[in-house]
Amino acid sequence: MTDPVRLSIATELDYTFEARTAVLLQIEAAMIPEQRVDAPHIAISPVQHFARIPGHDDIGDRIWLDVEDRLTVSYTSEVTVHRLVSDIAGLAATPPHLLPAETVDYLMPSRYCQADHFEHFVESEFAGLAGGAAVAAMRDWIATHFSLVPGVSNSNTGALESFVQRQGVCRDYAHMLITLARAASLPARFVSVYGPGVTPPDFHAVAEVFLDGGWHLVDATGMATSADMAKIGVGRDAADTSFLTHFAGCMLNRQEVHVTRLPLG
Repeated sequence: MTDPVRLSIATELDYTFEARTAVLLQIEAAMIPEQRVDAPHIAISPVQHFARIPGHDDIGDRIWLDVEDRLTVSYTSEVTVHRLVSDIAGLAATPPHLLPAETVDYLMPSRYCQADHFEHFVESEFAGLAGGAAVAAMRDWIATHFSLVPGVSNSNTGALESFVQRQGVCRDYAHMLITLARAASLPARFVSVYGPGVTPPDFHAVAEVFLDGGWHLVDATGMATSADMAKIGVGRDAADTSFLTHFAGCMLNRQEVHVTRLPLG
C-alpha cells in the first residue's frame, strides 16, 4: 500500500431549469473501504423531493431531486485515500469463465463503449500482450495518439467517434480505454472521481479494469494517479455516472470543482 493521500474537496453547482424536472445527482465522494470521508456536508437549495439511492455496485450514493426552477448545490468533504496500488503491467487477467458475477456486465458493449467494433484492432495492435501488460499498452497508445482538447466532443460522443477524432476530454479517454479493454475480454468500468492534478479543475473520469482478482484504476490522460483519486461512482460508461442527470432543458450558471492535497496528520 502506498502512503495515504488526504484531499480537500469543494464543489459548487448552480443550474436553472426550463421546467419542473427530476434530477439525479451524484457528486459526493463514496464512503467505501479504500477511502475515508471526513466532515462531508452537502447543501441543496429548496426542492420538492429528496431521496438517496445506492450507486452502481453500491459505490457511492445518488440523490433524487424534484426541482422546480433553479438548483444550487454546495458539497465539501475531506477524503483520505488509502488504496492498494499495483504496477498495472504486472497483473494477470482472470479467465472469463472464472470471473465473478459482478464483473460480467463490464465485459459487454455499452452506449459509449462499443467494444464489439474494436476486437480486430485490439488483436492486431496489441498482439502478444495479455492482462495488465495489454492494459498498460492500451493506456500508452491512447496517451500517444490522443490530444486533450475541450469542446470537440459532447454528451453523444462515444468511443467510435473518439477513435476517429483522436481528441477529447477525460471521459473520451476513459471510454476509449474501457472499450479496448473489453474488446480484449477484460472487464472494465467507468469511474467518476475527484483528482488533485486535474486541469482545468473539474469532475474527472478514468477507467477501472478487473485484473488479478480486483479492480484497478487507470487514467489514460495521466493527470491523476490511482493513489490520489477519490471515487464518486462507477458504471458501464458516462451514462451511469453523470454528476447531474435531468429530464428538461437547463442552463449552467456556475460550476466549480476544487480538489487540493492536504498534509497528513
